[in-house]
Amino acid sequence: MTTYTAPLKDMQFLLHDVLEVTSSDVPGYSDLDAGFTSAVLDEAAKLAQDVLAPLNAVGDQEGCKLENGIVRTPTGFKAAFDQMREGGWTALDCDPEYGGQGLPYLMSSAVGEVFVSANMAFNMYQGLTHGAYSAIHAHGTAEQKAKYLPKMVTCEWTGTMNLTEPHCGTDLGMMRTKAEPQADGSYLITGQKIFISAGDHDMADNIIHLVLAKAPGGGEGTKGISLFIVPKFLVNDDGTPGARNAVSVGKVEEKMGIHGNATCVLNYDGAKGWLLGDLHKGMRAMFTMMNEARLGVGLQGYAVAEAAYQNSLAYAKDRLQGRAVTGAENPKGPADPLIVHPDIRRNLMDQKSFVEGARALTFWGASLIDRAHHGDAAADGLIGLLTPVIKGFQTDKGFDMAVQAQQIWGGHGYIEEQGMSQFVRDARIAQIYEGANGVQALDLVGRKLAADGGKHVMAFFELIKAECKAHDGDDRMKAFTEPLKTASKQLQAAGMFFMQNGMKNPNAALSGSYDFMHLMGHVCLGLMWTRMAKAAYLALDAGGGDMGFLETKIATGRYYMARQLPACAMHLARIESGADPVMALAAEAF
Repeated sequence: MTTYTAPLKDMQFLLHDVLEVTSSDVPGYSDLDAGFTSAVLDEAAKLAQDVLAPLNAVGDQEGCKLENGIVRTPTGFKAAFDQMREGGWTALDCDPEYGGQGLPYLMSSAVGEVFVSANMAFNMYQGLTHGAYSAIHAHGTAEQKAKYLPKMVTCEWTGTMNLTEPHCGTDLGMMRTKAEPQADGSYLITGQKIFISAGDHDMADNIIHLVLAKAPGGGEGTKGISLFIVPKFLVNDDGTPGARNAVSVGKVEEKMGIHGNATCVLNYDGAKGWLLGDLHKGMRAMFTMMNEARLGVGLQGYAVAEAAYQNSLAYAKDRLQGRAVTGAENPKGPADPLIVHPDIRRNLMDQKSFVEGARALTFWGASLIDRAHHGDAAADGLIGLLTPVIKGFQTDKGFDMAVQAQQIWGGHGYIEEQGMSQFVRDARIAQIYEGANGVQALDLVGRKLAADGGKHVMAFFELIKAECKAHDGDDRMKAFTEPLKTASKQLQAAGMFFMQNGMKNPNAALSGSYDFMHLMGHVCLGLMWTRMAKAAYLALDAGGGDMGFLETKIATGRYYMARQLPACAMHLARIESGADPVMALAAEAF
């Protein structure tokens, strides 16, 4: 049986030493003093550790079952969902006008990490609801907001997003689901949607589906798509759930992982729905959900890796195997613990340096979202640039780290009862849903780099330059700034290659897009480790804080800069090889 302990000390370090939230000019951040954030995170940790984590294996083993048209969640899920609701955890950063607590998105992200690490499948029920809430909040009418949001804030009603169909995933222009306008202003929705996470369950009184469909007059492709609110139960005038809508569960998918989340095929047979946002502008409204979801999935990437790392570390300290090459370190025992061996240390340091760097990047990204919510256009542009990196890079590496954690357990990691395989299986989906990572790379290179004339990526490079320059004269920081400068130049060289070759041969850019996403991901984590190292040095200089924690933080950062950042050179070499090696074979030659 696996265990989980929330990394509260690291979270507090990021909030108060690195981001320095209380001195920030972001509205609401001045209230986030250490005592307040500690109280919130401590309570979240109790729920995660005592309630959610013990249900992780239960959800994996039992899964969700479709019985007489109703999806039953695993044993204990409903009671745990009630506890989450009653604690107000679903409402943290929601609008107070609709019953939310109005905290910054940053705090919601920190709490979200704890819940995901404890039980990823369980947390998806409220996570998807938050995405649907955000879309209605941004694009709904006053009447729609009043009707749906209060119940969605509390998760008395949950929400979903319905994009994919059997014949179309990323290419939504091929969508067949139809919306027929009715005299009363509603629409009848007909079609089938698949892979709908939290599509049906027994933990809420209603489920508010947001469904992409084609209404008449929209034309071909994605330009003709509209977004509709389609509740499982029609809502009565008094706000209570009424008659069952014409939406049913075709089946619950049997998946590789996240068994505790009900991934459904949903059949819409003339279900009553209402337009959300502008007609034929559904993609704009849906991307309110998608961008938030992609950041949340990037968080899932490292949050599952954190839980896997904790269990691999405990095993490495406990399991006796072999002797240290420099002499026995456990002479009274039959063998030394695994952690004495250099390759085990390498494995653990890979995991630790990634997880802590990704946490810092995600927290910084959340702070940019808070700035963007308050009208900061530069922050909005920067987080738009970083979103595919946070989603794609962190889920790729998060899966890799879950595999490395399993590897430390050896054969025992391959046995289901130990629980390590669940981390691997659960982490795998994060690379696929909310836009497969290849699509994230194409979005980054094909759209985000050139957005607004390239000013956001140029601002990113200037930010790195300023960070390095700020540490001139501090010899302690050279182990961070020098590798970061090199990696930043390699990233710029990759971008220049795209500029020089992409127009005449688009395949030259797209063949290197995945490597560019990873190159940029490493640069982002290098930037985060530089910031964390400086914060740790300042705390040591001031004589405050936990000296062991701070020195460990610096050593972990040094590892990342020395052992991980050199991957940037490899990614650049691949990019500069162009399209020829990738496109050399004709399709029939494969």
